[in-house]
Amino acid sequence: MRAEAEGDGDLGMLLVGNVGVNRVLADCLDFKDIRTVRSMVFQSPGGFEATQKGYFYQAARQNEINLARKVLKGNRYSPAETALWFFKPYGDCPATWYNQYYSGRYKSHCFYSPAQSACPSVYRF
Repeated sequence: MRAEAEGDGDLGMLLVGNVGVNRVLADCLDFKDIRTVRSMVFQSPGGFEATQKGYFYQAARQNEINLARKVLKGNRYSPAETALWFFKPYGDCPATWYNQYYSGRYKSHCFYSPAQSACPSVYRF
């Protein structure tokens, strides 16, 4: 979470955490058969880009551990409650991204959720 969104503060990291947990629980679209956080993070293609940088491999600090525990316990934060994707654009967030719907922006990241009909499981959490 830190490696993907530290610049967006605690809430930004929580939002990235929501996306990760959603991917593990969703069992739809790009995330069929993803059952662990590790397999989600290192999924190829589609995992977390930060795994390609040394910063990702630094030990988590207590704050990041506490944030991760919050999302693992089921806490959801807007706009990532049902999001399965996020990215950091150079400008405005597009209305869709790879045919997924814009659910909102927080600081530097845009978040995207699938249609409920395409991935109903992500809407049950």
